[in-house]
Amino acid sequence: MKLGRESIIAAAAVLVSWMTAGSAAYSQNVTSDFWAAVDALGRKVRSHEDAPAKKNGKFVAMFYWTWHQGNDDTTYQVRNVSRIIRNYPEALKDYDHPAWGSRKPGFFYWEEPLFGYYKTTDEWVLRKHAEMLADAGVDAVFFDCTNGSMTWQDSYEALMKTWDKAMKDGVRVPKIAFMLPFGPSDYSITSLRQLYRDVYKPHRYENLWFVWKGKPCIMAYPDNLTASGEDREIAEFFTFRPGQPDYVNGPSRNDQWGWLEVYPQHGYVPTSGKDGKESFEEVTVGVSQNTSPDRNGHCGAFNVKDSYGRSFSRRDGFDPRPDGYLYGWNFSEQWERAYELDPELVFVTGWNEYTAGMWLPKDHWQGDPFSFVDEFDWDRSRDIEPNKGWGDKGDVYYLQLVDKVRKFKGMQEPETVSDPKTIRLEHFEDWADVKPYFASYKGNTMHRNARGRYDAYYVDESGRNDIIGAKVARDEKNIYFYVETADVLTPPSGSHWMQLLIDADRDKSTGWNGYDFIVNRVSPKGGRAILEKNVQGIWMWKEMSKVKLSIDGRRLAIAIPRMSLGLDGNEVNIEFKWNDNMQREGDIMDFYVSGDTAPGGRFNYVYDANGH
Repeated sequence: MKLGRESIIAAAAVLVSWMTAGSAAYSQNVTSDFWAAVDALGRKVRSHEDAPAKKNGKFVAMFYWTWHQGNDDTTYQVRNVSRIIRNYPEALKDYDHPAWGSRKPGFFYWEEPLFGYYKTTDEWVLRKHAEMLADAGVDAVFFDCTNGSMTWQDSYEALMKTWDKAMKDGVRVPKIAFMLPFGPSDYSITSLRQLYRDVYKPHRYENLWFVWKGKPCIMAYPDNLTASGEDREIAEFFTFRPGQPDYVNGPSRNDQWGWLEVYPQHGYVPTSGKDGKESFEEVTVGVSQNTSPDRNGHCGAFNVKDSYGRSFSRRDGFDPRPDGYLYGWNFSEQWERAYELDPELVFVTGWNEYTAGMWLPKDHWQGDPFSFVDEFDWDRSRDIEPNKGWGDKGDVYYLQLVDKVRKFKGMQEPETVSDPKTIRLEHFEDWADVKPYFASYKGNTMHRNARGRYDAYYVDESGRNDIIGAKVARDEKNIYFYVETADVLTPPSGSHWMQLLIDADRDKSTGWNGYDFIVNRVSPKGGRAILEKNVQGIWMWKEMSKVKLSIDGRRLAIAIPRMSLGLDGNEVNIEFKWNDNMQREGDIMDFYVSGDTAPGGRFNYVYDANGH
């Protein structure tokens, strides 16, 4: 076919646009299936060898709380239940203990989130959430709007704005939906109409809507919609999946979805599976359940004897270890039930509730001398979002989520690595045909300047070099590392500039969190970078040698002799990551927070030339 002049110009323009805006194009290929991670308990997140092939028609939804907003009293300090009972255990039986403060009954945090006592109008936090949930394989979030007619509009507006930009930067952000009150109440119909008028009817942020069975999904009851024109529009517009609140009884009608249940969970919305076998649309999976034997599995206070916390299993009882709350028996058991029923969608509770009300017995809860209903302490809480209270173990539930989702949804196989190739460091064109390309998100070095809850205020200006991708090459003598950023690199001065961390043996028992070597912990000079080897498994490093380094605008390349990494004569099978501008040396959780890290958090890229 002969192309006309206009077609050729248009095609060339597309090609130039793709090449010059390479960061956005590359970002579209960010796939966490290719990343490795081991948590602080030594548990390996499964890789493609340990998971089924990628499945079609499997989805994971996350219960998400947008209610962290409002005009707080800035003279008031957040009250953290876990810290109070750790420092003042006697307060558990004393409503009048001064540790509870003067504002009670009232709302408390069970622990401090990793990003602080933030508001869900903080775009810096919302961007972090978008990437972390995408990396975990979460397809949708459902906002908790089950209390009265509150839809937390300020927060969902900030989230939609932030996630829309993140999507344009290449993040596979979860799609959004709303969960309204558990019944066809006046509150429910008020929220339903408000959301329809504000978001759905004007088609605002339509690219973010979670669509189910061909229509936007909403967990709401359509029962009291009237025959009016607008209500008829609403009835036809959504796929309704009314929320079923009870933890034990299961669905009372065929269109309901659950949000949290005790093991063994029910299947919701029966469908015809393969070979005529009954299957289901949805199954719930929870981290823990605020119930106890005295409540026969029904909703109750968390601060009572034998409540079904993180360490509880219906099959095995309570994890006897003092830190049993870290190991997730409850969460694992619930996932096993989900695998057994194999639904289309798993609904996980939850991400970031964090706050809990202190209630008195007169409020119909059975705690003594008070009740914490939805959240309580380190064991009896149900948030997956990493927290500060567990130190370097604050992300164990996040990585457990990643592992379980990978088994449920299956995984892609990584791209085969290129043939060995010698790279001339000053000739960046040598990298053009090197594969794979290890992509990272563009646009995530934004600065933070936002008020948190009550007296908390957060400033973070550590975002600097926006890492968008990396490559690795090898020949008989050297291993070559390449990284690029969205914009021209800052001058290589000061500490923590474009650090390369290498796990040369893929053994987490050696090195600092597995990292045996680091480059650029000390600033490079004169075309030479310093390669250091870890000492004693802590944040302590010893200089090994100076290695060649080349910088060209927004690109950086390093050549490291094989023998320096202990890889002479062996095929290469390593893990690595790039980090710019860390703020807390020796704290691996800082990889979630400061500067830019590729890949994020505890994840690593894997370069495996075995079997090539």
